[in-house]
Amino acid sequence: MKKTITILILIAMLFSIGCVRSNNPVRSMDSLSVLVFITGMIAGSPPYELLVEGANEFARFNPNVSIKIYEAGINQATWEEQLGEMVSSGEYDIVISSNPSLPEICARVSRLFPGTKFIITDAHYEGNENIKTYLYNQYEQSLFLGYLAGLITTSDMPFVNNHKKIGFLAAQEFPLLMGHMVPGFLEGARLVDPDIELDFREIGSWVDANKASELTLAMISSGVDVFTSIAGGAAHGMIKTVSENNAYIVWYNTDSYHFTQGNIVGCGKMEQKKLVMEILDDVLKGKIQYGISDVLGVKNGYLNFVFDNPVYQNLPIDIRENFETFFNSYFMQ
Repeated sequence: MKKTITILILIAMLFSIGCVRSNNPVRSMDSLSVLVFITGMIAGSPPYELLVEGANEFARFNPNVSIKIYEAGINQATWEEQLGEMVSSGEYDIVISSNPSLPEICARVSRLFPGTKFIITDAHYEGNENIKTYLYNQYEQSLFLGYLAGLITTSDMPFVNNHKKIGFLAAQEFPLLMGHMVPGFLEGARLVDPDIELDFREIGSWVDANKASELTLAMISSGVDVFTSIAGGAAHGMIKTVSENNAYIVWYNTDSYHFTQGNIVGCGKMEQKKLVMEILDDVLKGKIQYGISDVLGVKNGYLNFVFDNPVYQNLPIDIRENFETFFNSYFMQ
């Protein structure tokens, strides 16, 4: 327990050290033209789906705001060129996106087009007067999802075996995943039982559901009985295979219990839609401070767990009581 608390404190310190506040003045705006730049595809990606929902809903209530949705596709090598082409028109006041690898691209594009502002969620970047980032503390979400996975894999639930082994399926490796999410998931599980093992596998694609299915089947054969995933649309291959082969899933970022008939037993929640609407409101009011990064977590209401779904409520009462005690003691005090 003390080790995890120390890690959380160190993460908070890391994100707060060296915070650079911009001297670039902000102003309120009578109208706003927004480019929602999707690095990948919307379908199958909860953060992108919520980003688009939030931007479109804000525009519905604010007729002085125009929204352009642009999907840049999965080839990361083309994102910078596409973003530069979109920004070069001068049509957009701000670009909003959600990807931890995007700030560096935006920094290069902003040198060519300094009149455009860039706002990126799920990312951490400071010191550029044209860029504002918001980082979800995904270590927190990983910790509580891992703890639930640990409770399940050590239980006597119907699909649990005797291996005490959990699985993490990822589309590809990136710093936030390998530095915060995977370690947090395993740390949470090992707070239940230090002997729990993690089977991590990389798909190599955000869209290859067939490869995800193959890897999932191999992981089940190796003893994994509880899964999680950060894999975009490819994760649907995992979901299908888990449903057909009797295992469990804990899910990041959205209420997705409905994807299966009871195999998804716990869902974290990222308030991306809420955040995007707040960001656009702050842009209109001239309240955004560029050049800095805000860290968002459970205590300030941007990460949570979906407790009220009947599927979660059907978990054994001892698992729910243990999980909720852990969640409240760690994150709500």
